[in-house]
Amino acid sequence: MTRPRISTTEHGWPDRLARLVPSTGAGRTRVVAVEGRSGAGKSTVAEDLAAALAARGEAVHVLTMEDLYPGWEGLAEAPGLLRTWVLEPLARGGRAAWRRYRWERGAFAREWTALPDDVAAGGVLVVEGSGSGAAAVRDLLDLLVWVAAPDDERARRLDGRWDAAVYAPYRRVWAEQEEAFHRRDRPEEHADAVVGNPPC
Repeated sequence: MTRPRISTTEHGWPDRLARLVPSTGAGRTRVVAVEGRSGAGKSTVAEDLAAALAARGEAVHVLTMEDLYPGWEGLAEAPGLLRTWVLEPLARGGRAAWRRYRWERGAFAREWTALPDDVAAGGVLVVEGSGSGAAAVRDLLDLLVWVAAPDDERARRLDGRWDAAVYAPYRRVWAEQEEAFHRRDRPEEHADAVVGNPPC
C-alpha cells in the first residue's frame, strides 16, 4: 500500500496528518513518533499536529527526545529510555513518567515528569526527535511520521537555531551519531507517512 505523502505547503496539512492517527479504543493512549534528520522541522510538525488533534477534541501531549538524550553522545541510548520509562508503562496501562535531562547540569533531573492524566486515559502522545522511530520502540507506536526537508534547507535551519552557538561544537558529533542511527534502524523506510517540509 502506498503511504501518504503530505506537504506543509498544502492548506490544512495538519488536519490531514491528524486523520491518520488511529481512533481511541478502550482508553488506550495512542503514540505518534515524528522522526527525521536534524533541521527537518520535526518540532514544528509535531506541534502543528498536536494543535490539529487538540482542535478535534483529543487530549494530546508532545514529548521531545531532547528530554531523554543523556547528553550530546546519547542518541543511541535514548530510545531505550523512551521504551522503559514511557511506552512500556503505557502499553501495560500503567503510569508513564520520565526524568528530564538537564543540559545545563549534564545530568538527569531527580524528579519525574508524569504524562498528563487526560492523555494517559486515552489521548495522544506525540514523541518528536531523532530516535523516536527507532527499531527498539516501533512495536509500541501507532503511527510513525517521517519529516523530510532538502539538505541545504536543513543546514540553513541549523545555522539559524536560537542555540546555534551552543550546538556548534557538537554538530559533527551529533551528525555522526544520527548517521549511524539511520543506517542501523532505517526509520524512513518504516514510516507510515511522509511529511515534506520545504522552505516556507
